[in-house]
Amino acid sequence: MSDVKLEDIVSLAKRRGFIYQGSEVYGGLSGTWDYGPLGVALKRNIMNLWWKMFVEDRDDMYGVDAAILMNQKVWQASGHVDTFTDPLIACLSCGSRYRADHLIKDNLDKAWDYRNELGELDEVIDAKLITATPDDPKDIIITEYLGEDAQLDVVDFLNEKVSCSKCGQKSWSEPKQFNMMFKTNVGPVADESSISYLRPETAQGIFTNYKNVVDSFYPDLPFGIAQQGKAFRNEISPRDFVFRSREFEQMEIEYFVAPDKWQESFEHWVAKCKEWFKALGLPADSVHELEVPEDDRAHYSKRTIDFEFDYPIGREELMGLAYRTDFDLANIQRESGKSMEYAIKGTNEKFVPHVIEPSFGVERALMAVLVSAYREDEQNGEKRVFLALPEHLAPVKYAVSPLLKNKPELVEKAREVYAALKKKQGNVMWDDNGNIGKRYRRQDEIGTPYCVVIDFDTLEDDTVTIRDRDTTEQQRVGIKDLI
Repeated sequence: MSDVKLEDIVSLAKRRGFIYQGSEVYGGLSGTWDYGPLGVALKRNIMNLWWKMFVEDRDDMYGVDAAILMNQKVWQASGHVDTFTDPLIACLSCGSRYRADHLIKDNLDKAWDYRNELGELDEVIDAKLITATPDDPKDIIITEYLGEDAQLDVVDFLNEKVSCSKCGQKSWSEPKQFNMMFKTNVGPVADESSISYLRPETAQGIFTNYKNVVDSFYPDLPFGIAQQGKAFRNEISPRDFVFRSREFEQMEIEYFVAPDKWQESFEHWVAKCKEWFKALGLPADSVHELEVPEDDRAHYSKRTIDFEFDYPIGREELMGLAYRTDFDLANIQRESGKSMEYAIKGTNEKFVPHVIEPSFGVERALMAVLVSAYREDEQNGEKRVFLALPEHLAPVKYAVSPLLKNKPELVEKAREVYAALKKKQGNVMWDDNGNIGKRYRRQDEIGTPYCVVIDFDTLEDDTVTIRDRDTTEQQRVGIKDLI
């Protein structure tokens, strides 16, 4: 797990204008976050990089931007209405609600002790309430909820070992499945026919546009359709900063392949995902591949790899790569009555394509980038905090300053350099607040790779001082060379 503390990331993000609590002036709204000026820039850089790598730089990818509100039949056919649930459990003393699996995960030591106290009771093992091996039990405890027996085991454990974080009591309801989709009505009449949902994923907007793209462009297989956009999930207990929230952004691809070609396409996307992690500047030893076992895969998946990252909150999912077979297109074909078959050009061969899905979360990528870039060192006897962001992701690439802001000739020259550099580079900041040392510290914290200072020598020879963020080394560079 990373040595960076979550509170360090949260504090820097708030202090320097990356991320604020949603509706903060009114006391906030749980599970929502607002992105400040630097957070918007970093987020957009990540999304633009993704779009360039996976759409613009490829000949087999088509972009779409589907509506957030969709016909309710979309979610019925996809299985979300019936199966998109999490186990909800409530404190019977104060009414506070939690995700049952999160409660156990947060109490792994107690779960392990409880498992040992019960010994090898057949009903506990069969229900798979808690299974582990002695090698590293805290990392590989698995919790599952399989029918009524397992639910009773869960409640027994919680009632004996786990106190409510709000009231301190140990009195829990049985887990119930809670659908996480935000339900709404479209139009002036609220009845069954007007029901819609805020989409819980962007994937279905791609599947419903598959036939449109084929009819408009008739691409050769394999080909992909990509989308970036908002998704919404009514999380029972959003937590861990932006890692798990109720409103977030996804970057998803549905890659359509011939049924007998899925394995080679799957491996292709494993490699592409690794290229993405490298482009984000994530350390290779902080990213891990988890081959998801059959019992833990989504109902539509025949193979899934979860790429996990060492966050301050532990090793958690960064993104997923799934082989969805023809599940979604076959469902659409069955429910809509419209053919989703692809006809191979110049032949009579037709079939419903299978799908490889790389699914990327923007916020989880952003959080991993911040964690990977966070640094602390010592400069002149003082602690320095800086973000060693890759240059192509940094919200600000250059900060331009006059050495002294009370010298009009320096300010005028600095403004000239700033204007020329901004026209060329775009992401340039003007900074004349405080002395030069404070400016350096401020720019270090927001991840600016280079600080450009205009001093009295600049007026004589048209050179400026450039300071490197990571090394703090300075050198003189001609203005023409800089621009």
